[in-house]
Amino acid sequence: MSTSIKAFITGLAGPALTPDERAFVRSEQPWGFILFKRNIQNRAQVTDLVAELRQLSDRPNAPVLADQEGGRVQRFQPPVWPSYPSGATLGRLFERDANSGLRAANLSARLIAADLDEIGVDVDCLPLADVPVAGADNVIGDRAYGTNAATVAAIGRAVAEGLAAGGVLPVLKHIPGHGRAMVDSHALLPVVDTPRAELEAIDFAPFRELADLPMAMTAHVIFSAIDATRPATTSATIVTEVIRSHIGFGGLLMSDDVSMNALQGSIAERSRRIIAAGCDIVLYCAGKFDEMRAVADNTPPLIGAPLDRANMALASRRPPRPFDRMAARAELDALVAQAKELTA
Repeated sequence: MSTSIKAFITGLAGPALTPDERAFVRSEQPWGFILFKRNIQNRAQVTDLVAELRQLSDRPNAPVLADQEGGRVQRFQPPVWPSYPSGATLGRLFERDANSGLRAANLSARLIAADLDEIGVDVDCLPLADVPVAGADNVIGDRAYGTNAATVAAIGRAVAEGLAAGGVLPVLKHIPGHGRAMVDSHALLPVVDTPRAELEAIDFAPFRELADLPMAMTAHVIFSAIDATRPATTSATIVTEVIRSHIGFGGLLMSDDVSMNALQGSIAERSRRIIAAGCDIVLYCAGKFDEMRAVADNTPPLIGAPLDRANMALASRRPPRPFDRMAARAELDALVAQAKELTA
């Protein structure tokens, strides 16, 4: 077995590990793992899968991630798991009454954390701090908390605090902003031509307010006013000047999924560019074994400052605080009902 942890997070093919995947995890020692609907059947199965991943990696605190946002992005779905409101629903409540919106955001995140914690998933790729604009692609759409920076930052903070109270680490995304993308970065490379001053005032502003969070995920978006040729994920200029300096984010920086079509070149080339740009971790989601191997072969051991940031992120996790789950769900449902009345 390799003695060093490698600077990537990997997805898996299905609900149980294949023999090849078991050998891969033992030998390559990815820093963490991410689960999708294809990996999820029921509570017992997921709990066993998570436990096996940590056993194979020989690290009880190896992070296991998921995208459990609420709305249309929920990897853990009914009928096994409850549903949660979309970001836009939280935003509508906030617009009517800020306290109600923040309370709903906190409760939703706290309940999501309880769902995740009981199956061993300890990182949620949330809050989403993107600020969408009119005409933008729907890839963000109703996932967003609002259309102004102050609203997005306030709800994002309530979500992050709810997750943390439930023992789950938040991942701030998609830094430094995906809200102006006119195409879906899963399929195409978005190019944003907005002047830097406007980006700083609107798009980057919520990320500055949330820059103390332990982890963040990059945007596969070109900001031509800053770097006309490379998306943020592979741009040393944006990572250094915008994410680390202007925004002031000092935590663990992971890429968005390296297999998304916004990025060019082979998986191996993309992985090398992500690390060269200054990201700490390459995120790979698709679960195709040949691509998993390519990521592993082209990412370095996690050492130095990236390792320090990774360790600090994991050390920031706290045990879940006690709370009345049934009462919290009832209160959240009542608040969501109010939000539905607002759009009726």
